[in-house]
Amino acid sequence: MDLKVDNGDGIDSWKEVTLVYNAALRQIQTRMEILNDEFQHVHQYNPIEHIKARIKTPESIVKKLKRHGYASTIDNMVRYVNDIAGIRIICSFTSDIYRIADMIREQRDIKVIAVKDYITFPKASGYKSYHMIVTLPVYLSDRNVDTKVEIQIRTVAMDFWASLEHKIHYKFEGDAPDHIKSELVECAKMVTDLDARMLSLNEEILAIVQGTESEVVKESKKVI
Repeated sequence: MDLKVDNGDGIDSWKEVTLVYNAALRQIQTRMEILNDEFQHVHQYNPIEHIKARIKTPESIVKKLKRHGYASTIDNMVRYVNDIAGIRIICSFTSDIYRIADMIREQRDIKVIAVKDYITFPKASGYKSYHMIVTLPVYLSDRNVDTKVEIQIRTVAMDFWASLEHKIHYKFEGDAPDHIKSELVECAKMVTDLDARMLSLNEEILAIVQGTESEVVKESKKVI
């Protein structure tokens, strides 16, 4: 791997890159877990099912830099590769996606620098997810490093589809047969329909539960 090390200020070695980006991932993950716990406390509901985090491999970063015509240096990695650190937040319902995105925006020291809404505007392949590129400070002993993290937010069903699509993409090196691509698009439509039906069902259940609780309160007041 032809990864060169710059001799300048800031992040200047792969070991330090992994240290800083891992620290950023831990911060984001911990904050999301705290918000999820708070949501459970206030609303008796967890919008987040689970969280996955990863650091991009040096080989993958170098390939991405070459693809975009950049030299394989630490400086270029930090400057041009936005997804060195990536975190995926899996939720139950499509409504949770935007709720979680809003919670992230409200964090004072997190700055949102880019958003791609593939929920409202899916890719031609059928891919759906909500992407955010954010920066947050990592506090080292001698300085703060504003560090980029890519956040992907999607439902369980979207994640299941995306995992299969990812495997197929690599098996065929991005050139899958047309009939497989068509099947994936059809499956994506089924995922969208499933998400919509599950959200509708959940809203109906909540309405019934809330109605029942209201009746219980009314009856208890009569007794008092």
